[in-house]
Amino acid sequence: MRYILIVCLVITLTACGARDDQSSISAQLENNGETIVYTAAGILTMEAEGEIAEAVAVRRGQILATGDIQTLLRDYPAARVDKTFAKKYILPGLIDPHVHVMLGTMQYALPVTPPWEMSMPDGMHAGIEGREAFLAEVAAIDAASPPGQPVFIYGYHNLVHGDLTKNDLDAITTERPLIIWHYSSHDFYLNSAALKWARVDASWAQKYHGVDLGTDGTPTGRIYEDAALPIFMTFGPILLSPQHLATGFDGFSHMLRQAGVTTIAEMGYGLFGWDIENRNIATNWSMQKSGYRLYLVPEFRALARSYGEGRVEAVQKMVSGETKIPAPVLPQVKFFTDAAYYSQTMRLSPPGYLAGQSKGREGLWVIAPDELAATIMPYWQAGLDVHIHSNGDAAQAATLNALAALRASGGQNRFIIEHSGLFSPDQVKEAGRGGAIISAASHYVYYLAEAYAEPLGPKRAEWISPLGSLSAAGVPIALHSDAPLAPPQPLLAASRAITRETREGGVYQIEEVLSPYDALEAITLDAARALQLDDQIGSITPGKRADFTIVDANPLELPAASWADIRIWGVVLDGQLRPLKE
Repeated sequence: MRYILIVCLVITLTACGARDDQSSISAQLENNGETIVYTAAGILTMEAEGEIAEAVAVRRGQILATGDIQTLLRDYPAARVDKTFAKKYILPGLIDPHVHVMLGTMQYALPVTPPWEMSMPDGMHAGIEGREAFLAEVAAIDAASPPGQPVFIYGYHNLVHGDLTKNDLDAITTERPLIIWHYSSHDFYLNSAALKWARVDASWAQKYHGVDLGTDGTPTGRIYEDAALPIFMTFGPILLSPQHLATGFDGFSHMLRQAGVTTIAEMGYGLFGWDIENRNIATNWSMQKSGYRLYLVPEFRALARSYGEGRVEAVQKMVSGETKIPAPVLPQVKFFTDAAYYSQTMRLSPPGYLAGQSKGREGLWVIAPDELAATIMPYWQAGLDVHIHSNGDAAQAATLNALAALRASGGQNRFIIEHSGLFSPDQVKEAGRGGAIISAASHYVYYLAEAYAEPLGPKRAEWISPLGSLSAAGVPIALHSDAPLAPPQPLLAASRAITRETREGGVYQIEEVLSPYDALEAITLDAARALQLDDQIGSITPGKRADFTIVDANPLELPAASWADIRIWGVVLDGQLRPLKE
């Protein structure tokens, strides 16, 4: 009987045509519980530095074993050998542990004026340097947009494009709302028509942090941080329309597939509203359709607004599945100590910013230092992990103090410091002692290390992303894109952590580089560790999921600067071959 079934299976597979033979064979054998042994030019297991296997055995989406082909065939004599990857390298599935699906969905569908070279779904867009060129491009986009409709443009950065007020935008148009979205995603710049449309006036400055007033007492047009969310009441029907979201989500998914990403985490679930985010995910994502895993980490303000005293129980119900969510929710919560690195609102020690749009200020708290541990404590006591956005050096002091208080209360929860813009040498040591994990923004050094020299001053400018020192202090390092704020391309992120190059062509704090192996670990095993998924993914280890990224070369045998150019064949997801479409 078994012989007849095999003959029938072979006839069926032959009839499918040569083009899709390998994926069809693998899929059907997997569904029948067969063991497949994949051979490769090399398999980087990430179980130990220097460990490379030549074959991996997989059954029903799970890794059975790695080793040499003879041993695996001895242990699994009924296995079929698949040589699809015989001349390629198998990596653990690449992970981007901190992205923003809603932001990416919105922004990847907008016209852009990037301050530096920016990856978009339709390819790379050249950076626009200087104020005059930026305003000219805004005017061109406005002129090309359908008449009578608001115009949204993403990508302005004040340190590259100069200051921006409603007067600059009114010089382009007063006939319709013109809204410029800062590269950081935390700031908006509105012309007079947009201010009127959103009903923003001087009284907003009394209600929210984040409304700049001019010398005449009226809004300058810059709306940021706390004040940014209320204006979505006005902008939402356009930015969150189903057609706009579908276009942006498809573009985001395309970029992730091209980069060989197998797992991402939305690090701020609920911030734009549970219903709209759930509809967006349910409509536009599934693992089979999109080709990557998506996990969700709820945001603390969204939980407090919606659930009040029941906020911890609400997370637990999301995690357990009692509350139906269209993607898995991790047993973790996202918090914010301070504001944004890119928009110069992260919280600095005195004397604050020495130049730029925040000159003379120290930046913004999101949670006040004396409230931070208490805000986190109910979740911590429930055993939930903490992800905390913390950028400036003053913010790191508050964050590390909160970590010490939480540790003193008991519990071995994971505490992941997200972005980690600045760390003083003493704070590096404290992070190691406190058992923190760092999930570092991949492009802080490359994009802004040199431009930040004047605003931060020479001493603090030396503290940007000191990953080498943190690693030496025993702190696990993950790397993330924070997409759309940097390319969702893990191999590029790793290469930037190795070279410490800047976009101006320099090298910043060369002593703070990661080793090539540590950098590769930062986008595989340590990225999984930051999501507490390291028992399931992140290395090619027996018992874990068969999630692989297939590449043409071993990154560890190449110069780091070339990692982003390594050709990606596609991925294996849950044991299923998913080649990129040519």
